[in-house]
Amino acid sequence: MTIRQLSIFIENRPGSLQKVLEHLKQSRIQIIACTIADTAEYGLFRLICSEPVRACAELKQYGVAVAISDVFAIEMNNQPGGAADVVGIISGAGVSITYMYAFLLDGRGILIFRTDQVAAAEAAIGGHGLRSLSENDLPVNA
Repeated sequence: MTIRQLSIFIENRPGSLQKVLEHLKQSRIQIIACTIADTAEYGLFRLICSEPVRACAELKQYGVAVAISDVFAIEMNNQPGGAADVVGIISGAGVSITYMYAFLLDGRGILIFRTDQVAAAEAAIGGHGLRSLSENDLPVNA
């Protein structure tokens, strides 16, 4: 089971990120988790939000370069080594992780990762009793 993540391309110049955040704010989209990777010319702003399909459509209306992709959201122990345990299971199954990040949700550790080996990842997750979150497990706007 996967959830949808937005990937937004942002120019590396003052105000670019603020513009995107303001659009999300005006649309009443709740950001649940995010990360930014940068290069010399642009940043890649990845985020998990309350309404990814609507957020994508809203941002595209404003001319923002955005795409939706599927990622895994795995609940992990909120203690030292929780991420190592989950990554060990996934890697032990021969699954390559393209990128990952983590956050806390209601006191639970959540590990987000992307892979091109979806079926193998799903088998490893199910075979080891890991809990994979769905979008219904994520908070929505108040």
